[in-house]
Amino acid sequence: MDDIELRAQLEKHHTASYGWALSCCSQNRTEAKDVLQTAYLKILEGRARFGGKSTFRTWLFSVIRNTAADERRRHWLRRLGLAKFAEEKEIESSLKEGKSDDEQQEVTKAFKAALKELPRRQQEVLHLVFYQDMTLEEASEAMEVSIGSARTHYERAKLNLRKYLDAQGDET
Repeated sequence: MDDIELRAQLEKHHTASYGWALSCCSQNRTEAKDVLQTAYLKILEGRARFGGKSTFRTWLFSVIRNTAADERRRHWLRRLGLAKFAEEKEIESSLKEGKSDDEQQEVTKAFKAALKELPRRQQEVLHLVFYQDMTLEEASEAMEVSIGSARTHYERAKLNLRKYLDAQGDET
């Protein structure tokens, strides 16, 4: 199917697609719009391809459903991550009570120095996961490495950060 025909089919099924996206997103209009836009991007960028094994509409609806499921999963992972982050921050704040701003700046400075000590791939995966809010799978695609390699870089990065920061803590 060429690009012109693909766009025509998307336009033809847009209203029904939006209705389906609403259904997949528990009637949340904002989320449905985001899901539909992401699904369209997947299709137009060629990340989802129509193989002709079903009708176009069936295939399109499956892309929308899968995209909604991915977004829902990503949303829950973020919430879980934020819950974990909040818990860690609470623990940190209870440990840091009594520390001055200068001491806080020293901790931040040490963390940034530790990040710079990591190999490039480890820095990249941490940046994508923590600062760009990507999953390890997305980070592996962005880095153009296998998911196994991304996981390895991620685990090693966390381990190396711990070692470096522990060593810095022992020096002070």
